[in-house]
Amino acid sequence: MEYTFLEGRSVVVVYFALLGIVFLRAQATYWIGRGLGAGVHRSRLGDRLGDKLERAEAAINRYGPPAVTVSFLTIGVQTAINLTAGAMRMRFVRYLIAMFAGCLMWAAIYTFGGLAVMAAWVSVFTQSPLLAVGALAAIAGLIGIIVWRRKQRAVAPHEV
Repeated sequence: MEYTFLEGRSVVVVYFALLGIVFLRAQATYWIGRGLGAGVHRSRLGDRLGDKLERAEAAINRYGPPAVTVSFLTIGVQTAINLTAGAMRMRFVRYLIAMFAGCLMWAAIYTFGGLAVMAAWVSVFTQSPLLAVGALAAIAGLIGIIVWRRKQRAVAPHEV
């Protein structure tokens, strides 16, 4: 039995298409970062940072791969981490392994969760745009309340 969605497209085709897209995007970001990092190393800033820059690169090489992998589970941080990995000259093989693991997870999330949510959103929007906008407003309000409550707890003195 083959599972299909998105107007009859196979789940496997969608997954591998998304995997290819995220792989190419992450690679492009990493290599742009490598170019920027090379520029920094040749600049006066690189000369001034000297040892500090080398220590930072060593730390990123050692501890950065898990951050690269986990970044694919986030929104808004992924590009910055991939760019930093390149700029700080993370060894390519370490980066590639961490990045590919993240790409596999990202493609799975968007294939089975993200696209389903998008398809549901389009369906609701075509039936009732007002309901769709109302649902978005309700979700945004709920997120706002959660964030506000967490900030209030962090500010409030802790009772013993």
